[in-house]
Amino acid sequence: MSIFLEVCNNKIIVCSVLSWAIAQIIKICIDLAQTRKIDIRLITSSGGMPSSHTSFIVAMAGSVGFTEGFDSVLFAVCFVLSAIVMYDAAGVRRAAGRQAAVLNILVKKLEKEGLRIDEKLKELLGHSPVEVAMGALLGSLIAFLFYK
Repeated sequence: MSIFLEVCNNKIIVCSVLSWAIAQIIKICIDLAQTRKIDIRLITSSGGMPSSHTSFIVAMAGSVGFTEGFDSVLFAVCFVLSAIVMYDAAGVRRAAGRQAAVLNILVKKLEKEGLRIDEKLKELLGHSPVEVAMGALLGSLIAFLFYK
């Protein structure tokens, strides 16, 4: 079997990607409800409700737990990695998004004085704790349903 087919048949990867995709679709649906427009670009965006990074990594950890055991060393590694990703999503990346917003305001003021910047910095990088929690809940639910 080719490596590509082996990866495509890996239940842990399939469950994780499925959880990520569902999170991204939920973001599109939430945006549709708010704006009455479909923004397909949201399928690859970061930030927003729920955290797809968290959903992906928690589904991965849950999948490992269901296949290897929740008392396994591999699950422990996945659990710790999940905690780091969630902390980063709600902490470091959120702070970077706030800094980008401030820098964009400063650049806008400097552009009035002749400074040219080609593109704005991306401001929506991280997540609120609620968005991360909802991503974790979604990832857990998807893994549970996938394996039960």
